[in-house]
Formats: sequence, structure tokens, C-alpha cells
Amino acid sequence: MKEQLIDKIAADAEITKKQAKTAMESMLEGIKGNLKKGNKITFVGFGTFSVSKRKARTGRNPRTGEPLKIRASKVATFKPGKGLKDALNP
Repeated sequence: MKEQLIDKIAADAEITKKQAKTAMESMLEGIKGNLKKGNKITFVGFGTFSVSKRKARTGRNPRTGEPLKIRASKVATFKPGKGLKDALNP
């Protein structure tokens, strides 16, 4: 799927595949870096990337059934925007 996106970017922007790959990787690194800092990234009409915090909790080992502690963590979340929702549900 990544290669198909690179091909589409290259064709639409009339640039080489290498340039398209560099642009896409740069964008993804920018998103990752901003999320790491705790920032929200909003693409109007597409959606918003943000960070949510999960509390520590107790889970169960699926093999043994024994309880285990799951540490608190941060997770990336994505909330689709109206434009994306409309495109998926015409």
C-alpha cells in the first residue's frame, strides 16, 4: 500500500518516485515528532491525529489466565474529519 501511495504522489505532483517517497517519509516523521511532543495535528477535511493516555490496568495472560499488570502508556489516535467521512459515506 505504501508503494501505491508513493506512485500516486509522484504522478499527481509530477515528481520522481524517489522525491515522492522522501516527501511522504518527511511528512510521517513530522507527524510522529509532533505527536511525541504531545501536539495535535489537524488536516482540515481529513482528520486529526492526537495522543491519548491509557491508565495502568490489570489484564490476564491468555495462556495461563494469571493476572498481570499493564503499564500506563500513550497511544496515537485518529479522528476522521467531515470530508473523509463524507467521502466514505456518499
